[in-house]
Amino acid sequence: MADCGGAFSFVDRITEIEPRRHARGQFTVPQRLNALSPCLVAEAVGQLAAWVAMSHAQFRSRPVAALARETRIRTDVAPGKTVDLEIEMEDCTTAAIAYRGWARVDGFTVMELSDCVGPMLPMADFDDPGAMRARFETLCGPGASRRIAVDPVGVDPDITDREFQKRLRGAIAIPASAPLFSDHFPRQPVFPATLLLEAQIRLAAALAAEVVDPSLRPWLRPTCVRDVKVRTFVRPGQRVEIATELLSAKGTTVEIALAAMADGKRVSTARVEIGQWERL
Repeated sequence: MADCGGAFSFVDRITEIEPRRHARGQFTVPQRLNALSPCLVAEAVGQLAAWVAMSHAQFRSRPVAALARETRIRTDVAPGKTVDLEIEMEDCTTAAIAYRGWARVDGFTVMELSDCVGPMLPMADFDDPGAMRARFETLCGPGASRRIAVDPVGVDPDITDREFQKRLRGAIAIPASAPLFSDHFPRQPVFPATLLLEAQIRLAAALAAEVVDPSLRPWLRPTCVRDVKVRTFVRPGQRVEIATELLSAKGTTVEIALAAMADGKRVSTARVEIGQWERL
């Protein structure tokens, strides 16, 4: 394999690609991580779709996250495991992409994404087109031998306000610089929407713990994320306010609304179900 790593790269190899329609790839979780966050599994699937879109656009444009109707999560992924990625493009033009995707480990589907949509923006605003083309050729050939995978340390929100069993608010401070910005993106650093969602889910899990039986709290995990809408970029150095609000609680399943604001502007909204996972 070639040296083709990055601080926020989650595709090691593209094993199959049908232009504009379909692709398969792989990602191996580094041994040093306790587990790969479901949000980063979703990131890996999205990155595979992005490679299909960028190659179709001749690396003149690239997609960015915008909408995802539903992401079903069945478990996390243990260190050292290889994740098999698959995407099907439902639309792939120079203006936008739409796709669905799966992540599997040892034949077991750990995640399924439906109705994901992202606009295509000028590549040169975010990345070096030549460097991205070269990385794509490496991924389709020998694959990547090195990557500094990101464990989302630092996205635990500080709690700023709470109404017991109803709502919980917090905030995260986006670092002014971080290794991940070398990949996301070198010419226009943007805090990944998946890491923001990770922070929101962590706050939602804390709210869910207030309303379930105490014996179940250690087993609470995100099981489904719906209606994700990313409205604007989050930049290095910004402070993001996160709000979670209880929508319903039935047995072991808790549904919570998520929202994020930065500099007085709505950044994103979503809904998450917190419950119990299957285990590999």
